[in-house]
Amino acid sequence: MLADRSSRAVHVGLADERTPLLPPVASGSGTSSLRPASSIGASSDIASSSRTPMPEDVKNVTEQEDRVVTEHPSPEIDGRDGEGPTVTKWEEWAYYLYYNGDNGVGPLNYSNILFQSLATAAGHDPRTGRACTDDQCVIRWGGRERSVASVILIANGMSFAIMTLLFTTIGSAADYGSVSRWVLLLATVVCWASQFGFLGVTQPSQWEVAMGLFVLGFLDAAEISAAQYEIVEMLERNRLSAVSTAHSNWGYLLTLALNLSILLPLANNPMVNNYTLAATNVYWIVLGLPWFIVQKSRPGPPLPVGEHWITVGWKQIASATNHYRRLPYTFIYLAAYFLLADGLNTTGTVVGIIQNQHVHFSFLQNTYLGLAQASCSILSVYGFWYIQRWRAIPTKRMFQITNLVTVLIPFWGMIGLWTRTIGFHHTWEFWLYQVVFGLGQAPYYAYAQSMMADLTPPGFEGMFFGLFGITNRASSLVGPYVCAAIVDASGTQWIAFIFLFILCFVAAVVITLFVDMERGRADAVAFAIAQRGAVADVRGITKVPEAPDAS
Repeated sequence: MLADRSSRAVHVGLADERTPLLPPVASGSGTSSLRPASSIGASSDIASSSRTPMPEDVKNVTEQEDRVVTEHPSPEIDGRDGEGPTVTKWEEWAYYLYYNGDNGVGPLNYSNILFQSLATAAGHDPRTGRACTDDQCVIRWGGRERSVASVILIANGMSFAIMTLLFTTIGSAADYGSVSRWVLLLATVVCWASQFGFLGVTQPSQWEVAMGLFVLGFLDAAEISAAQYEIVEMLERNRLSAVSTAHSNWGYLLTLALNLSILLPLANNPMVNNYTLAATNVYWIVLGLPWFIVQKSRPGPPLPVGEHWITVGWKQIASATNHYRRLPYTFIYLAAYFLLADGLNTTGTVVGIIQNQHVHFSFLQNTYLGLAQASCSILSVYGFWYIQRWRAIPTKRMFQITNLVTVLIPFWGMIGLWTRTIGFHHTWEFWLYQVVFGLGQAPYYAYAQSMMADLTPPGFEGMFFGLFGITNRASSLVGPYVCAAIVDASGTQWIAFIFLFILCFVAAVVITLFVDMERGRADAVAFAIAQRGAVADVRGITKVPEAPDAS
């Protein structure tokens, strides 16, 4: 299974601090040119032309949006604070290369397969007491026997729980001073070390060590995400985040393809999986090191007087959530996204567990499947954008299309409870899953952030996108624990799909019926106008421009 990378994705670039950028388009000079994604963002001419007519009161508020942003730009909206050296070409490409190497193949995919493989080999069939031969496999952990699938889910839940805590504390501290560059360096080195650590993990008795290394690599991937976002803000968030995301997708495809040069000739070597993971890590090191060499210092503002780096993030969350009455559609979307992200991420984990068992934990087969998904993902990201631009389809409608796929995947798995004809029991179904997920789910992450951008008050992107990021992480600690309990009680992974189908279905319905994008955007603009003269931005700037005349 292609690892879910939403947990470590950098924010979508915002052309006017609300409108995501297009994928990079090759220019005549051989470089990548970027344009505002006007068919995706709320401010686009194309998207606007496809909207339903607005009530006059909404229109009056919305017409002031550009004045809020352009006539009274806050230091946060500018994103660069007017300080720090200009980004050089060497620095820009070093960042792209880092992100190309940091594509998730190792810490989020291969290490998970090794962990599950060793845990399964160390387990036994509860019916016979012999070695595991199917999904009926248990292992003793946490004071009692649990299914291996349950332990994998708990490990994912633990990762997301700790990830949420670290992202809110260390991630918030990265807003200030030069902390972000050191957080990124430390997290990267620890992640590299955890991946190399798997070279010494070869026996089933070491499965708990594999679990620890998996969780460590997973957590560091999250901290890398937080630190990367701060670096993008200090450089040029608009351009770098869009191009770096493209590099990550291409890096995933290239890494999997290169790994075939190890997996095929060394197919009979018992250490082939460990060597492949190490080679994946080397790829990242080679591409990632230049960034730490050429990166220039761009410190943020000092920590505000009276604040502490451990608590400042939690205060920002409290400040944002206090405004739920004035921004109802924003918070309805956040609540629905909490459920949707949990359902999608946990569904991917459950399908991955079943897929790994089906292919007998083969790195080679998982690599082939990953290549199929990576190729389809790249095609769909570009294809969705061109179709949306061609037909002038609103962002919410495009998001609903991806949500339909999100709901159908656990529904398909749920059917497998009652029949072996379909429901993730056959090899062809996993190929179909990779293609469908790649074509229908890859744009999900971009549209989810575009929706949030539309519902975020101009000038408060840091606060609300921080809340959005925390929602994405915190949500994914609920599903794994619930599914682990369900699997332990029932003895089969397939029953977890019932819970996941309900979760995804409810979230999709709420977004479809109860998130009014026009009203939500109007509320966000009105909030920005009212708050502009009263609240400093989250990066510690105390001087705030006055609100424009609303007349």
